[in-house]
Amino acid sequence: MTEIDSPHIGSPRILVLRVQPGTPPFRIVEIDGQVVGEARAVTDVLEAAAAFGITVHDLDDPDVVRWVGGDKFTWTLH
Repeated sequence: MTEIDSPHIGSPRILVLRVQPGTPPFRIVEIDGQVVGEARAVTDVLEAAAAFGITVHDLDDPDVVRWVGGDKFTWTLH
């Protein structure tokens, strides 16, 4: 198998981890493998990305953002 035939497994710069208990609940945000803060809403993720010079055009693009334990609409514990 050549490189061109192999599946693309990307590593997005932004990783948003599952919801953590708190008042209010939050999600930990990592950028380039480093924890950069907590997000309580999708706007917090966008602000963290902007602080690192990352412009996010599509929050559903897995090459840009990886959502763990939910998606961009998951901000409470289930």
